[in-house]
Amino acid sequence: MSEPSASSGGEAKPLDQQRPHSARVWDYWLGGKSNYDVDREAGDQIQQVLPDVVEAARADRGFLIRSVRHLTAEAGIRQFLDIGAGLPTNHNTHEVAQNLAPKSRVVYVDNDPLVLRYAEALLTSGPLGATNYVDADVRDVEAILEQAAKTLDFTQPLAVMMLGIVQFVIDDDEARDVVRRFIGVVPSGSYLVLAHPIKNVSSELDRVVQMWNDTGVDPQTLRDPADVAAYFDGLEILEPGVVPCARWRPDDADIGHHHTVAPWRVCAVGRKP
Repeated sequence: MSEPSASSGGEAKPLDQQRPHSARVWDYWLGGKSNYDVDREAGDQIQQVLPDVVEAARADRGFLIRSVRHLTAEAGIRQFLDIGAGLPTNHNTHEVAQNLAPKSRVVYVDNDPLVLRYAEALLTSGPLGATNYVDADVRDVEAILEQAAKTLDFTQPLAVMMLGIVQFVIDDDEARDVVRRFIGVVPSGSYLVLAHPIKNVSSELDRVVQMWNDTGVDPQTLRDPADVAAYFDGLEILEPGVVPCARWRPDDADIGHHHTVAPWRVCAVGRKP
């Protein structure tokens, strides 16, 4: 049997339905149903300013799927720590990994109370593997690692997934420190999978981030491509390097078609030597 699928870090937090939450807006863009009117209104307003934001969300999901497939099928990874997991949707990390390797073990981390509610019901594991959920902020590195160790073996290689989460750590030094601390505890042969929006590419994106920070629950920031690359210092970055999400090893059917999608959202995968 699999292990329990949810682990809360404390008392249940109330749902804020008065202000948009990033996980719920993201769910809306991906075609999910776990969102409220305030989230859909914010999502529509953002899309009016930044028309390719829905494509960006889907490109980010495509990157997650392709990177997890690669790590599972080609690199032999069987453990994933997915930080900033968001609301369950199609092709979640555990579904992609366990489809290829049924014994894969996945721990999801998020601090949105709605994500916690859905995690127990939807983040279910196959009988040979395991999933778990940690209710924590990405900055709570020690708490996350302590809870994750109940499911993951930190003496064996694993993948740390940080898609669209580091931008919510506003301070640059703190963001680098958070990533460094997670990578510091995993063994050789582990991987960092990261996606982050960048600045100086889209003036529309700059406007959207300002809009979001004025009204959303969780403010975020943009960074230079060099800052994103710096998260991989000391790691071996896999080809094709730091690129827009749609350009990271696209499927044959996507080659050429999606290379212009959301150039302002970049990603990379790095291996710890």
